[in-house]
Amino acid sequence: MSDTDIRGNTLLPARREEIELYTRDGLTLVGELALPVDAAPVATIVALHPLPTHGGFMDSHILRKAAARLPALADVAVLRFNFRGVSSPRGTSEGQFGDGVEERHDLQAAMDFVAERSLPHPWLLGWSFGTEVTLKHGLAHPVDGVILLSPPLHRTTDEELAAWTHTDKEVVALIPELDDFLRPAEAAERFAVAPNIELVNVDGGKHLWVGETQTYRVLSEIVQRLNPAALPLPTTWDA
Repeated sequence: MSDTDIRGNTLLPARREEIELYTRDGLTLVGELALPVDAAPVATIVALHPLPTHGGFMDSHILRKAAARLPALADVAVLRFNFRGVSSPRGTSEGQFGDGVEERHDLQAAMDFVAERSLPHPWLLGWSFGTEVTLKHGLAHPVDGVILLSPPLHRTTDEELAAWTHTDKEVVALIPELDDFLRPAEAAERFAVAPNIELVNVDGGKHLWVGETQTYRVLSEIVQRLNPAALPLPTTWDA
């Protein structure tokens, strides 16, 4: 049987489980855990999705594609969930939008789940609004590192950024050249208060990372940190 190209809607094999997260302020959040089929995961992504008031949810395309591909291609576990008040085909999480503040409980619930399941080497993967939640609240959690996709820094203060200066966590920010909110020159200024954060400027990149070329770049940057031995990521799959 010949290989098939990996495209936007490709769903590669994984052990997929619909899960619920329970916040310490009494809400139930819905999500999914995707694990490699035949191996223990070498690392774990905890995915924090874009702005709910502008259509962000656990199925926002980069996070959906990470869950669809990386368990099979890189032996990486992917935990996705809807923030409070957010709906997707998986269902609706209880509560209402917390403007990046109350979502600290949602992140805590996800990390509680990671601990309960003994998922290895967790990394926070925040995209847009998800980076705000990460930067505000991620320092409190035992993660190996943080990947920030298209950080707008709308809700993140300079003081919150500066607090990351002395962390031992690896922190990487992917800055799209053509971002709608924060482009490389401005990002260099804002992140100067935390010089340990690695800025990766992506030529031709846009805030939403639309298209297979941009998707492949983002997923490759993720795998470079979590399991570099799996690079380069295949572009075809033996069905």
